[in-house]
Amino acid sequence: MGKVYRLALALTIIGALNWGLAGFFGFDVVAQLAGGATEPLARFIYMIIGISGLFNLGLLFDHWRYRNDVTVASPVEA
Repeated sequence: MGKVYRLALALTIIGALNWGLAGFFGFDVVAQLAGGATEPLARFIYMIIGISGLFNLGLLFDHWRYRNDVTVASPVEA
């Protein structure tokens, strides 16, 4: 996995934790740090996290594409 995909995965996890906090406790960390959810900085962070999620969709489809390529070694006959 390349560095870009690792960064995208980390940002997606951070975004998921933020939305979990927003859902459970009504606390949006990004909005708090940026001065509000509609501020340009907050919107930029939300866009970066959204793009990271799209990168991770590619990882999901790679997993589906290669899952049937697994070969099982047969036991050696004596």
